[in-house]
Amino acid sequence: MNKHLQQLIDLSFVDKDIDAFEPQIEEANYNYEAALAKTKSIESDIENLSNEIKEEELKKSKNEIHLAELSQKLEENSKKSAEVKTEREMKSLQLEEEIAKEQVTFANEEIERLEKIIEMKKEQIEVAEATLTELQTSLEKVKADVDEKLATLNKERQEVFVAKEKLLGTMNQKGLAFYQKIRRWAKNTTIVPVEDQACMGCHMVIGDKVYADVIKGEDITTCPHCGRILYMKPNEE
Repeated sequence: MNKHLQQLIDLSFVDKDIDAFEPQIEEANYNYEAALAKTKSIESDIENLSNEIKEEELKKSKNEIHLAELSQKLEENSKKSAEVKTEREMKSLQLEEEIAKEQVTFANEEIERLEKIIEMKKEQIEVAEATLTELQTSLEKVKADVDEKLATLNKERQEVFVAKEKLLGTMNQKGLAFYQKIRRWAKNTTIVPVEDQACMGCHMVIGDKVYADVIKGEDITTCPHCGRILYMKPNEE
């Protein structure tokens, strides 16, 4: 096989190895980011629940103040009843007392309702905090695993880059430029094998003459259909 063609084939394999690191790195980072996002989501839920509790406690406080005012009013009405002189005044006082009692009942019911809501939200916070503690512990392990994985990947990737630089230093620059031009659009299918007399890049059958040139491997041959560089695998020559 032509030396320059073999170098291009070797370079294509190296480039594939380099590109293969990206999804692995993305996957490793995704695992950590997903765990971190879940942690932040629970932290946000806890913050929202805490704010909701403050709102409910404020409503409860207002009802307690109103209840105190009503109790004072009923106490004052009780004192006034002893001083009532006419039936009209008595009926008016009784009406005020009935309205006040209804308001007291409503205020007590509202306070009880708000207390249940506050208690329920506090329980939700407790559950969320317990889950958050577990996630934070898990997050530390995930981070450690990701850091270890990334360190290994970066080391391996650096070794591949060194191998690529070494290979580039021995290559024909004209052939390299031709390879890089095709790689801009073909990516990791810049150089493909021929199987059953078909280009494995576009899967189109090539003519007998082109096929014969590929088998010989004396020159760099491209697919007449897609323009990719073609070669024969050793066991198929």
